Amino acid sequence: MKRKQYLWIRLALIILILTFANPIHAQEKKVAPTSAALYHEIEQMDQIVFDAFNRKEFAKFKSLFTEDLEWFQDNGGLLSYETVFTNFENRFQNENKLTRKLVPGSLEVHPVKDYGAIQIGVHEFRHMENGKEEIGTFKFLMIWKKKDNQWKISRVVSYDH
Repeated sequence: MKRKQYLWIRLALIILILTFANPIHAQEKKVAPTSAALYHEIEQMDQIVFDAFNRKEFAKFKSLFTEDLEWFQDNGGLLSYETVFTNFENRFQNENKLTRKLVPGSLEVHPVKDYGAIQIGVHEFRHMENGKEEIGTFKFLMIWKKKDNQWKISRVVSYDH
């Protein structure tokens, strides 16, 4: 009888060891990696959008967004296409020389199957206020939609203000 108990205890111990000794494997990511081509396309589109912004080329800037744009801002809430571009039109008429620059090394690009890409990064805005240059650094996420071989921004999340 004792021999049977010993065998059961030994078997249970072996099962325990085998169960916990095997390394636990995390699930494999099944997301397509970002290609260098996609990364450079989005990097170039970022440059185009913000060159238009920095030059106050309102029509060109506006044309790089979808009409169903949703803009989420941590301190401003959800803004519609109309509100966003009314605000930008007013800002472009202001003489404070607001400019934007992508922080080097902060750009991330991720593909979105059958839609486009996600862009994540940090950008810096500069402007003059009361004779002094003000600089703000903020985080953002943009969803780019590629339709008919043209890239446009459909969603913006601006945060960490």
